[in-house]
Amino acid sequence: MSSGGFLDRLQVGLWKDNPGLVQLLGLCPLLAVTSSFVNGLGLGIATLFVLSLSNVLVSATRRWITSEIRIPIYVLIIASLVTCIELVFKAWFPSLDRSLGIFIPLIVTNCAIVARAEVFASRNSVRSSLADGIGMGLGFTLLLVAIGMFRELLGQGTILARLDMLFGGDATAGLVLVDGGWLLAILPPGAFFSLALAIAIKNAVDRRRSVTRRASMPRSLRRS
Repeated sequence: MSSGGFLDRLQVGLWKDNPGLVQLLGLCPLLAVTSSFVNGLGLGIATLFVLSLSNVLVSATRRWITSEIRIPIYVLIIASLVTCIELVFKAWFPSLDRSLGIFIPLIVTNCAIVARAEVFASRNSVRSSLADGIGMGLGFTLLLVAIGMFRELLGQGTILARLDMLFGGDATAGLVLVDGGWLLAILPPGAFFSLALAIAIKNAVDRRRSVTRRASMPRSLRRS
């Protein structure tokens, strides 16, 4: 696979077909855990790991998986990887594991992961599937991080608080900008408002790009 193909898959996952912004998949964990930056980053890394490796394993074994049992096999592969990442979190990141709670095991039911296995990995090479998994996983992770940071800033007035859950050591308060914050931002309604704002920003950027691209085209090629 050429570097261009890899970059194309990254661009698709990061922006054009982002699981959260465009496909609106995996919204349950996205909305539930993004009350802070560190929670979003932790779940994003776990999802990226599972999505990338599940794509690779599905692509590598697709010739031996019959269509009748493909979905149970995909779920079995995903569940095995989730069990591994859950044990890693419990062993080395116990505070983050407690903070994320049930949402690490629930990665098994993330529609975005099963969808990529069915739609892409089962029909493409291992390297293409790996690139797709990394692109989609990074896109989902960056969305989790962005919403988590936004809600933490508005709701608590801090940035990068409790990074000790990722690296160990003493608890850190992060960068405290204001004393307190807007409580609604870290409550469930704040998650919906934040996601809606992210989707609106993406749509506005895409619309602006489309207008700019059309304006730069020769008059004869523009649509009426």
